[in-house]
Amino acid sequence: MAAPVDISQFKEALIVLGSAALVIPVFHRLKLSPVLGYILIGMVVGPYGIGSLSDEVPWLSFFTIAKEGAISHAAEFGIVLLMFMIGLELSLERLLIMRRLVFGLGSFQLLASAAAIGSVTYLLTSDVAISFIVGLALAMSSTAIVTQVLSQTKQLGAHHGRASFAVLIFQDIAVIPIMFAVGIMGASTGGSMLVQLGAALLQAGAAIALVILSGRMLLRPLFRRVAATQSPELFMAACLLVILAISVVTALAGLSMALGALMAGLLLAETEYRRQIEYTIEPFKGLMVGVFLISAGMNVDLARILLDPLAILLASMGLVLVKALVVVVGGQLFRVPVPAAARAGLLLGPGSEFTFVIVALAVGSQVLPAETGSFVLIVAALTMALIPALHGLGRRVERLAAVPAVPHAVSQIKPPEDEARRVIIAGFGRVGRVVAELLRKHDIPFLAVDSNVEAVAAARDQGYPVYFGDIKQPDFMRLCGIGTARALVLTMDSPKAANVVVQAARAQRHDLVIIARARDGRHASELYRLGATDAVPETIEASLQLAEVVLVDVGIAMGPAIASIHEKRAELRGEIQAMAPGGANRAPPRRRLREAWPNAPARNDDATETPD
Repeated sequence: MAAPVDISQFKEALIVLGSAALVIPVFHRLKLSPVLGYILIGMVVGPYGIGSLSDEVPWLSFFTIAKEGAISHAAEFGIVLLMFMIGLELSLERLLIMRRLVFGLGSFQLLASAAAIGSVTYLLTSDVAISFIVGLALAMSSTAIVTQVLSQTKQLGAHHGRASFAVLIFQDIAVIPIMFAVGIMGASTGGSMLVQLGAALLQAGAAIALVILSGRMLLRPLFRRVAATQSPELFMAACLLVILAISVVTALAGLSMALGALMAGLLLAETEYRRQIEYTIEPFKGLMVGVFLISAGMNVDLARILLDPLAILLASMGLVLVKALVVVVGGQLFRVPVPAAARAGLLLGPGSEFTFVIVALAVGSQVLPAETGSFVLIVAALTMALIPALHGLGRRVERLAAVPAVPHAVSQIKPPEDEARRVIIAGFGRVGRVVAELLRKHDIPFLAVDSNVEAVAAARDQGYPVYFGDIKQPDFMRLCGIGTARALVLTMDSPKAANVVVQAARAQRHDLVIIARARDGRHASELYRLGATDAVPETIEASLQLAEVVLVDVGIAMGPAIASIHEKRAELRGEIQAMAPGGANRAPPRRRLREAWPNAPARNDDATETPD
C-alpha cells in the first residue's frame, strides 16, 4: 500500500506551475509581457499579500506562499540558468566586435549611475557602506526582462538593442566583483583584511583555473559521446549536470553559483554543440526565470507601499530618470544616436534581478539594514514590472524624435550573430560540403547544421561553421537565424526529414528561398507542394549529367550540348512543378533569389545549377 502523500510538500510547485499556465496565455492574449504577470502573482500570493491572511483563513494556505524564501532555491536556479545562457552568448568574437560599447558605455553607465544613486543615498543616510551597496545594487539593470522584451520584438539588432545588450553584458561581468566586494565588507574583521582578501582571491583564482582547464579538456569529449547516443534525455541530463557541477565548484570556492554558470556557458559557447544546448535549456530557463520573478514579487511589501506611497513613487521615478539620463549622456560620449540612447536608457532604468541578489547578500552579512533592504527591493520590483511599458514609451519617444545619420563607427558594430543574413545549410555530408565550399569561395556567409556528431566534429576541425543539432525543430531553426537568413539549403539524404524541414521553414517565413535536395521527380514534386523554391532531384540530375557527357563524347560541340541539357532540365522541372499544383511558391525561383541576394552576379533565368 502506498504511503500517504503530504500535499504541502508540492504546494509551492503547484502554485508556480499553475501560475505559469495562467499567466502566459492570458498575458499573451492581452499582448502584455508575462513579466508583469509573474511579479503580480508573487505580490498577491506571497507573504505580504493574501499569504499574510492564511493564519486567520486556513483554506487560503492551499493557494498562497506564506513563508519567505519558500521558493528561493528554485529562483536561484533560475538565475543560474540565466547566467549560463548569457555565457553561451558571450563569445570572444562578440566582445571584440562590441568592445567599445561593452567596456565604454557599459562601464560609464554602471559607475555613473552608482555614483549618482549612492550620492542621494548618502544624503539620506550619511552612511558610506549603505550608499556604496545601494548605489551599485540599483545601478544594475534586468538582463532577464530586457533581453526577453528585445527578443520578442526582434529589436536586439537595432541601435538601442545593441546599446542595451552591450551595457547588460558589462553588468553581467561586473556583478561578480560587486558581490565579492559586498562579501568582503560583511566578512569578519578579525585578522588582517588584506590577508583575508589575498587568501580569498587565491582560492577564487584556483577554482576558476580548475574550471577552465578541466572544462577545455573534458566538455567537448563529453558532449561528443553524449550526442553520439542520439538520446535527447541524455543530452538534457548532460547539460544540467555541467551547469550544476561547475556552479557548485565555484560556490565551494566562495564565489557565486551564477559565476560558475556563466563560465560553463563561456566554455561551451565555442563548441559545435552550443545551439543544441541553447535549444535544450531554453524551456527550463524560461520557467525558472518565471519562478524568480514570482519570488521577486513576493518580496514586495504591499503594506509598506500603502504606508509610504509617495516616497516609493518618487524613488522609482527618480531611479528610472537618473539611469536613463546617464545612458543618454554616455551615448553621446560613445556615438550612440540620442533617440536610440533614450530608448536604451528607459529599458535600463529599472532595477535588476541582481539587485535582489546583492541586497540579500548585504542584509545577510548585516552590512545593510533590513528596513533599507526592503525599501530597495520594493523599488527594484516595481520598476522591473514597468519594463514592458517603458519599452513602449521608448518607441513613442523615438518616433517623435528625428533620427540622425548613424556615425560610421556605430554602423561598423555588427548585429548579434543570430541576426546575420546568411545561408543555412541543413546537412553537412558530401553535398553540403560542396555547397559550403562554393559559398565560401564567393564570400557568402553561411552556417551549417548536422545531427551526425562525428561529421560535425570533423568539419569543425577543418574550420567550417558547423553546429550539432536537429534542424527539424522550429525553435532550433529560429536559433540558427531562419528569420533573417538569405536562403535555406537542404542537402540531407532523408526524404522524410527534408519534407519536415521544408514545411517547418515555410511556416516561419513565406518569402524564404528554400533549395532542397530531392530523391527523384516524385519527391521533388512533393517538396514543391510543401513550399520549396527549388527542388533538385538526384536521379534526374545524374541522367542529365550522363547525357551531357554522351553528347560531347560523340562529337556535339560543348555549347549546343549544354544548351540542350538546360532546355531539358527546364522542361523536366516544369513537369515536376505541374505535379504539385498546390505548391506554396509560384514566383520564379531566380527572381526570389535575386530579391534575397541582390549582390549576386546576373544569371540567365532559364539556367539551373547542377546540385553537386
